[in-house]
Amino acid sequence: KGSFDGPNRTTLLDANDQIRSVKDYEKLIIAYQDGAPLRLGDVAKISDGAEDRFLAAWANSESAVLLNIQKQPGANVIDVADRVRALLPQLSATMPTAVDVTVLTDRTNSIRASVKDVQKELLFAIGLVVLVTFAFLRSVPATIIPSIAVPLSLVGTFAFMYLAEFSINNLSLMALTIATGFVVDDAIVMLENIARHRENGDTPLAAALKGAKEIGFTLISLTLSLIAVLIPLLFMADVVGRMFHEFAVTLAVSIGISLVVSLTLTPMMCARMLREPLQTENQKQGAMDKFIARYGDMLDWVLARQPAAMLVMLATIALTVLLYFAVDKDFFPIQDSGVIQVVTEAPQNSSFAAMSRRQQALAAALLEDPGVSSLSSFIGVDGSNATLNSGRMFVNLPAHHLRSESIFDVMARLRERAEDVPGIDEWFQPVQELSIEDQISRTQYRFTLTAASTAELTEWVPKLISALQQRPELVDIASDLQQQGEQAYINIDRDAAARLGVSVSSIADTLQNAYGQRQIATLFTQSNQYRVVLEVDPVQSSGLAALKSLYVPTASGVPAPLSSVATVEQRPAALVINHQSQFPAATLSFNLAKGSSLGEAVDAIESAQLEIGLPLGIESRFQGAAEAFRASLSNTLWLVLAAVATMYVVLGVLYESTIHPITILSTLPSATVGALLALLITGRSLDMIAVIGVVLLIGLVKKNGIMMVDFALDAQRNHGMSPREAIHRAALLRFRPILMTTLAALFGALPLMLAGGSGAELRQPLGLVMVGGLLVSQVLTLFTTPVVYLFFDRFSGAEYTDSDLRLNDDIDSPSAKE
Repeated sequence: KGSFDGPNRTTLLDANDQIRSVKDYEKLIIAYQDGAPLRLGDVAKISDGAEDRFLAAWANSESAVLLNIQKQPGANVIDVADRVRALLPQLSATMPTAVDVTVLTDRTNSIRASVKDVQKELLFAIGLVVLVTFAFLRSVPATIIPSIAVPLSLVGTFAFMYLAEFSINNLSLMALTIATGFVVDDAIVMLENIARHRENGDTPLAAALKGAKEIGFTLISLTLSLIAVLIPLLFMADVVGRMFHEFAVTLAVSIGISLVVSLTLTPMMCARMLREPLQTENQKQGAMDKFIARYGDMLDWVLARQPAAMLVMLATIALTVLLYFAVDKDFFPIQDSGVIQVVTEAPQNSSFAAMSRRQQALAAALLEDPGVSSLSSFIGVDGSNATLNSGRMFVNLPAHHLRSESIFDVMARLRERAEDVPGIDEWFQPVQELSIEDQISRTQYRFTLTAASTAELTEWVPKLISALQQRPELVDIASDLQQQGEQAYINIDRDAAARLGVSVSSIADTLQNAYGQRQIATLFTQSNQYRVVLEVDPVQSSGLAALKSLYVPTASGVPAPLSSVATVEQRPAALVINHQSQFPAATLSFNLAKGSSLGEAVDAIESAQLEIGLPLGIESRFQGAAEAFRASLSNTLWLVLAAVATMYVVLGVLYESTIHPITILSTLPSATVGALLALLITGRSLDMIAVIGVVLLIGLVKKNGIMMVDFALDAQRNHGMSPREAIHRAALLRFRPILMTTLAALFGALPLMLAGGSGAELRQPLGLVMVGGLLVSQVLTLFTTPVVYLFFDRFSGAEYTDSDLRLNDDIDSPSAKE
């Protein structure tokens, strides 16, 4: 209240003007009757209690206080979880001995397991790439030379990630795993070219200088065109672009570092370590040379039938279009995170006590399942639950490596158990580590209807739900439109109220005081503050009969029963009214039926809306992942086209030609066919992860065309060869590096395709698309690229004069090996 500041000392002022305890309130005098004080404790019961008694939570089957901790944007979730766990012992020490502090759900467990699995796959990919290199070169020193590009590129990429403040996550580790097969390509091409000169008798130093000079431009073309396909991904402004920004940058940096290594360190190591030719004279007729000779015979056969080969090329393009429309479309694969979210809902007129009993009964039924390790449960109105008849659960499964069944198998079994619990509906969905949802929903996907009035929604939402329930692509269809709650409507007789001297405001105040939990004061202490709430005894508020004993004040001072001035009517009422863009809205939720894709579900919803004749005044809009999927359908095509266009521009600048880049790009349809066929055969959808794989394929498979076209153009311009002879020799001469680099990239992607463990669903599509595309493109492009080169060479208008011809021995004559 103040202080006295005297000559020698200071004295603080305080007073007992604030009531600070229940006992003080009980002693409070509110009136005098017959000269005796009437205290508040004589007419009311004062007690300490919870701020909101309509909230409840359980850990397994025990009552609990649930504390949800979320990281701030930009924070590292692993670091946050570790620091929170480090603080738990201090928190436990401050709690009573009867209170246990435990961690129920830790989302970082699945993240850690997933990152650990990807790290294993990265090491596996490195091992496979090294083995492929050794299988072709049959020399330990020669194997070490290109293999050293892998750790150097990865270490350099990690350094860049540190400086750019990137985190090591599933996407960045996937980029590094894929990069394992990419970064060794340049070194293999450089090594193979130097080794070829070494086999022809050049000294190590001369072979290194000559080979590096010949192949340098080719490597630059390979790398820049591969980075070029990532540029559209870097500048995508939608959610997919933001999610894959670090993925694209990480991959581009690792590829760029590998180019520097291949142009500098690889030739130096070849000059120092490649003392012996990779093949001696007695070995030159080995399996690889026989394989090349056989390929030469087959290529001669194809070149003799160029029209038929061009038809195959055109058929590949047509097949790409057909497969694109045939394969299912999806957004992101559903992951097995080991955590199931359950949204519960009781009948709309259920009381809090009834909802509590049903929620606990459901939790007990789920805990009996052997696949469940623990669960947390919550009911009450908060930021996620809008009504008292709704609740949430998080069901935790054992770690992925400790269980033999998937999260989808467990969910199917839990749904059957939940059906035996009466009076409550439930919706199951696996919690996703890679998600763009901004709110908790009953199901995995949702869309919203908005209208000018709630009446329109009340009429049309049930019709649409009925139509959607007939669609086999959809399950778990639900709506948040709750219009059937019970309402007690107090119909005031104003004439009767006027006769008795009762004001309408006094009736409203009486009802608010009795049942509205009106806050009448606030207690302030040194450490907290407490609201003082007024209400009738809970025993008198259990039903409508309590209104008969309610009295309202009159002008005469004699209270009148509420029934004398008002009647009570029971009506249905909306429990909650949602809005979107200021218009009444209803959100419909759905899951995908087994074997259905999100693309099929979207088509089914749009078809159902047309079927029931949904009025134009009611607007339908997908939300969350479903909305992002619809946007990605159009963005996917533009992403691929932008990648192709960017690569065409880069190649056009490098080759100073508008024709020959088309020859190189002719390798793309075969890769796309292989990717889509792999998805179709395995029953997978074309999701965004698979699309990223297709984009990477576009940058990867054109290397076959670059290595052939680059040599053929040089042979024509500088050695006077005819186009047919030039492309024939280019194909034979580059066959071994083409095969080596393709297999290196394929085996680099193989661990992702065969991925298991936590989060494998996210990695498998990328590996599957890469492997399928590389296999098909490797077979087709070795034959179609020479044919396309000869076809477009007729339109190039290239003329080579004698002054342009510089015949020398820089380029081997593959005819000696044919």
